[in-house]
Amino acid sequence: MPERKDLTLLIDADDTLWENNIYFERAIASYIGFLNHRAYTPEEVRQALNQAERESILALGYGLTSFAHSLVTCYERLTATSADAVTLGKIRSFARSIADQEIELMPGVRELLPELAARHRLILMTKGDQAEQADKLARSGLARYFTAVEIVAEKNAAAYEAVVERHGCGRGATWMIGNSPKSDINPALAAGLHAVFVVHKDTWVLEHAELDVPPAGQRLIEVESFARLAEIF
Repeated sequence: MPERKDLTLLIDADDTLWENNIYFERAIASYIGFLNHRAYTPEEVRQALNQAERESILALGYGLTSFAHSLVTCYERLTATSADAVTLGKIRSFARSIADQEIELMPGVRELLPELAARHRLILMTKGDQAEQADKLARSGLARYFTAVEIVAEKNAAAYEAVVERHGCGRGATWMIGNSPKSDINPALAAGLHAVFVVHKDTWVLEHAELDVPPAGQRLIEVESFARLAEIF
C-alpha cells in the first residue's frame, strides 16, 4: 500500500467517475437497427463503424461531432450512396441522444471522492472535446474536489509527462486511475507513473489493450470498482 500522504492522483472521467460508453453502445444499437442492412450482419456493420471511428478520431478528435461523422461515413460506405437530408437528420439524432443523458456516477464515487480529496491532491485527467468534457464535469457536481482539470486531445505518454511537469508532480508519488488500458494505464506507466486499473465491463472497444507490465520501481494495481480505492489511498 502506498504512503497515504503527499500523493497526486490523476483520475480519469468517462467510465471511471461516471458512465459514458453505455450511452454510445445504446446509440450504436439503435443505429444498426435503423440501417437494417441486408448485405451486412450487425457485427460487420459494427466493424465498419469501428474503422470509421478510428479515422474520424485522427481527423476530428474525440466527442459527439466526431462520433456523428463516423455514423454518416459508415452509412455512406455500406450503402455506396450519400445520405439525404432526412437520413442525415436521423443518423445525427443517434449522436444527439447521448448529450441528453443525465450524469450517472459510478458506485462509490460520490462517497469516496471527498475523502480522497481531503487526503491527496486530485487532478482530473480526461481526453475529448473541451466543451463536452467540461460540461459533464460541471453537471457531475464533482469539480470542487479537483485542484486542476486537464482535458487533452490524446492521453499518451507525452501528455502525462506534460501534466506531471506542469503541476510539479513527483513521479514516484503520482498515480493514474482509470478504466482504459490504452489511454489510462499503459501510457501512464510509460511516463514513469504508478497506475490503478479500475475494471469496467463496458469499456469502449477502441480502448481495449493488454495491460503493460510496470517497469521496475513502479506499481500497477487492479480493482473491480472505484470504491475499492479506499483500501489503497
